[in-house]
Amino acid sequence: MPQATSPLTAVSLWAGLLVVSGTLAYGLTLAHFPAALLLGPMLAAIAFGVSGASIRMPKPGFLTAQALVGCLVAKSVTADIVGTILGDGVLILAVVLVTVVAGAIVGVVLTRLKVLPGATAAWGSSPGGAAAMVAMSEDYGSDPRLVAFMQYVRVALVVVSASVVARLLTDVAAPGGAGDVMPEDPRLLAVLATLAVAATGAGLALALGLPGGALIGPMILGAVLHATGVASMSLPATLLDAAYATIGWYVGLRFTRETVRESLSALPGILVATTGLILLCGGWAYGITFLLPIDFLTAYLATSPGGLDSVAIIAVGSKVDVSFVLAVQTLRLFVVLITGPILARWIGGNAEET
Repeated sequence: MPQATSPLTAVSLWAGLLVVSGTLAYGLTLAHFPAALLLGPMLAAIAFGVSGASIRMPKPGFLTAQALVGCLVAKSVTADIVGTILGDGVLILAVVLVTVVAGAIVGVVLTRLKVLPGATAAWGSSPGGAAAMVAMSEDYGSDPRLVAFMQYVRVALVVVSASVVARLLTDVAAPGGAGDVMPEDPRLLAVLATLAVAATGAGLALALGLPGGALIGPMILGAVLHATGVASMSLPATLLDAAYATIGWYVGLRFTRETVRESLSALPGILVATTGLILLCGGWAYGITFLLPIDFLTAYLATSPGGLDSVAIIAVGSKVDVSFVLAVQTLRLFVVLITGPILARWIGGNAEET
């Protein structure tokens, strides 16, 4: 746990983090990196966290940011996504299952090599939402610190690699913000309706104990209301940018010196396993381009083993088939939430037998 700091010190650290984050985000924006306002703050926060900065992004702030990203996703989760799933359901399910199985294989390998305990390896390697996996892992007897470390190492590597791939395969003249999916709308009513969806959806999902509820709740509620025409959804770009930065800070600041020291012995295995998982998913993405009429970047983001929120941010800032990416990522999240406990018990039991 980080030591308490004085309010003045905390303000100074946050000011420094804000400056470094803004500088990195601006540089990445000039370089036309998708999700620059997620990637820049995350890289800055990682540097601050590992260097010993004792500030943390409050959980309510992270949940609020997830709810806003859920509304962003809801704007894209329309009848087109339903049509995509129905039209290519078998292949999409195959994409999902390959990624889930790949994560399970990574968990088995880490367990066999005694890099991590069985259940911890299972939850840490599950390619679902990082926050949801960490929350569920503690309920099933795993070490949430190691799960969080492994999950957020993977999220960081996925965000960086996906941003690089998106940068290389996206026309530099293309806009890189969220405006392509949820443009700024001057109508106050649409903004207020979106904020109401974010608050109501997140509140209901969290009250029901749904893992990742702050993201899933607004996404489902907003998608239904928007697709049926009941509500018009819109958020100012500045508010979405703040949500991106908040997620980046929350992820990055979890990389503390203490956590890294405690997990140092497992780090090489985690890095190798995570890199292998990303490469495996990338290879599968390349194969999908021969089976479906989609480009490689779309397939890469769809199979990417990162969190739904971070991948969604990258997808909406790139020239990809956002409906396909979100359809695959959303379906995979639900599959992981259902199969996670089963895989954790199986891998844990397998470890005990060996």
